[in-house]
Amino acid sequence: MIETTENGLLILLDKPLGWTSFDAVSKLRNLLKIRKIGHAGTLDPLATGLLIICAGKMTKRIEEFQGLEKEYEGTFVIGQTTASYDLEKEPTEAVDISHITPEMIHKAATSFLGKIEQIPPAHSSVKVDGKRAYALARKGKEVALKPRSIEIHEFVVTSIRLPEVGFRVRCSKGTYIRSLAHDFGAALGVGAYLSQLRRTRIGNFTVQQADTIDSIKEKAANLRPHVTDAAS
Repeated sequence: MIETTENGLLILLDKPLGWTSFDAVSKLRNLLKIRKIGHAGTLDPLATGLLIICAGKMTKRIEEFQGLEKEYEGTFVIGQTTASYDLEKEPTEAVDISHITPEMIHKAATSFLGKIEQIPPAHSSVKVDGKRAYALARKGKEVALKPRSIEIHEFVVTSIRLPEVGFRVRCSKGTYIRSLAHDFGAALGVGAYLSQLRRTRIGNFTVQQADTIDSIKEKAANLRPHVTDAAS
């Protein structure tokens, strides 16, 4: 979906695997020939799905969109952990999970419902003394991040094919699904990491409404006048 208004553009992008949110903004900045453009909520490179991008005066609504409820679908792998809480780093050696039952998995998911305190991953964009945490972590420096208050509205286990656990989560702004994976594994006592993630909804916007980067390329020439006129 691409909404054109007198205030610029609202773009719903289905972000590809491997792209950072900055990559997506940079690509659209070049396509649309506009400097005033930004995204409303980061998606990790190893995640796909809905990314809201605003151009022109629509960028004034970025904070509004960032505050909307998010929904995700994905997969955890239990019995192993990684330093990044996802597949950016190599998993540790697997531990025995033969004692883990479906009942234990569903109970662990339920324990995270409501308002909770969550510590962001060391490999995240959170700033520590003016520097991104991931930059420090990649240099081997210890990163101490403070817990944040978030809210998990729904945490549903959608499939169990051990060591993989499929899930769907509805959550507040600021929730790190990678941290949820790590904490979920800790609750089970065997560790876990996030192996797959797709953002399916932000507020009332869904990934089914989103354009791919290729479809936006095809529309770029017709979109440029809308952002050019409203860029100031």
